[in-house]
Amino acid sequence: MFDVIYLNTVGSTNDTVRTYPPFTLVWADSQTNGRGQRGNVWESEPGANLTFSFTVKPRSLRLDNVFALSEAVALTVVEALHHNGVTATVKWPNDIYVDRRKICGILIENSVGAHGGVGMSVIGVGLNVNQKVFRGDAPNPVSMFGLAGREFDREALLTSFCRRFESFYRLADGSEDDRAALHARYMSALYRKEGFHPFADDKGPFCAKIASIAPDGMMTLEREDGQRSGYYFKEVEFVI
Repeated sequence: MFDVIYLNTVGSTNDTVRTYPPFTLVWADSQTNGRGQRGNVWESEPGANLTFSFTVKPRSLRLDNVFALSEAVALTVVEALHHNGVTATVKWPNDIYVDRRKICGILIENSVGAHGGVGMSVIGVGLNVNQKVFRGDAPNPVSMFGLAGREFDREALLTSFCRRFESFYRLADGSEDDRAALHARYMSALYRKEGFHPFADDKGPFCAKIASIAPDGMMTLEREDGQRSGYYFKEVEFVI
């Protein structure tokens, strides 16, 4: 599905892959300016982890369904980890967690196409593979090595990701029924998918359960008194 390009060092794989045609994947041993969600810097020891970005050009995906791409990427990572003996979940919208610890971050940047739908998507993935020590200020990182006590073949992991992503991408860029099937799988893989848990918004902390997630990514939380509130990314925080 992808033309894969390996580079030793780049500023940012998301920025670099933009210079190539759609359906190109760039992976690098080191990023000097890697970034994560919320404008954070993504800590990754050179040569230890899997940091890559790729571009897709959906045929007919509308902007109000663009969250399907996020679901596809997150589920691909979860399945690739499961294939390697690591059980993970998706913390909305697309962080990958093992228990209460983050093992993978995903950054998606979309552009609007001439048809008014999604033009091109630049998708960056940072998976903690063989890093043994984290020196940054991230509160809860973990790597595959830290969980299994052994090193993993990063190129084999990348191949596993690419193979699995193709089928999930077909669902995301397919029919409404395809996206409904994809969404059901995403909901089943959610972190904190059952029960009440602590969250916080601009009004302070509260306890709620995940009631639903809309096709555009809005998460609806239901408090213990039955009150429901909808949130988009950056409007609510999981208290961990």
